[in-house]
Amino acid sequence: MSSFVSSADQFVTIGENIHTTRIVKLGGVFHEQLDDGADAIKYRNADGDRKLMRVPDRFKQTQPYEQGQLKHFMIAVWKGMNEDGDEAASGVDYIEKEVHRQIRADANYLDLNVDEFSYRLNEQQDAMKWLVQKVQSISSVPPSIDSSKSEIIEAGFEAYDGSAGRPMLNSVALERIEALDLVLENDACVVVTAAKEDGMPEDEHQRLENVGRIIEAALEKGIAKGDIYVDPLFFPISVSGEYGPHGLNAIRMIRDEFGPEIHITGGMSNVSFGLPNRKLVNEVFLRLAIDHGADSGIIDPLHLDIDRILTMDMDSKPVQITTDMLMGNDDFCMNYITAFRAGDLN
Repeated sequence: MSSFVSSADQFVTIGENIHTTRIVKLGGVFHEQLDDGADAIKYRNADGDRKLMRVPDRFKQTQPYEQGQLKHFMIAVWKGMNEDGDEAASGVDYIEKEVHRQIRADANYLDLNVDEFSYRLNEQQDAMKWLVQKVQSISSVPPSIDSSKSEIIEAGFEAYDGSAGRPMLNSVALERIEALDLVLENDACVVVTAAKEDGMPEDEHQRLENVGRIIEAALEKGIAKGDIYVDPLFFPISVSGEYGPHGLNAIRMIRDEFGPEIHITGGMSNVSFGLPNRKLVNEVFLRLAIDHGADSGIIDPLHLDIDRILTMDMDSKPVQITTDMLMGNDDFCMNYITAFRAGDLN
């Protein structure tokens, strides 16, 4: 099987990190307890200087905090929007450092999501507008406006001035196919997903059927094939050994059905949830996805280097063990987990 992508510059990277679901662990390497008992998040700014972003006390009253987690981009957005002086500046600085990191790692789009910022729609819309404006003021690449709600996506497009190029809408599914109108209204590219109207697809055949219906609707509206990015939806291999083959087969089938113009993308790291050495699983899965026909990914480009992945030794023992698991030949991932415990995945 030959790769659809042969070099890193042919791969479209949608940088996934600027997202209010992202967490760091209390007591982890990015957390620091201050002398006054407050929590802070450690980071390096765009100039490489060590910095601390103080966590407002209000976040100690949240469920994630009680579970030992800090939603660091949610905190940064809240501080930038609601605090003053140096405290507000630290939230903006935190976001700016990630923008620069993603661009230096060759992200083609920056995926922006604020859905968990609040449960109130107006506050979500305000947060998306604020975030888009801050990011576009320093970014040389366009945003991917990401939300489960069309109203939030619309707010993001309203705030975007077009200075970094055509934006992306992430995403459109059958349950809200009317969001395709926003693609045309904003001269955007679009991620379409393989979800059903009432849930997730069960196998590669349902994925192809669902995607086909959305692509047909998009083409009828005049959206160009080259502006469509298909997300087949990838699920954790630790939950079911069938999830790897379902996703990879769907990539191949979508590519065969719709040809070379269409893009195939997706949240590649979803496949590794619940497993040790996630980086290895993500790298091998992305390589397999590329070999099956993917030419894009919603990924963290700092952790998934496309050049490295394209030159990976597919015959090495760690890669072979991981490939076997991802192709559905390792019940309950036991061979992989045993190999990890034995130190055979290094």
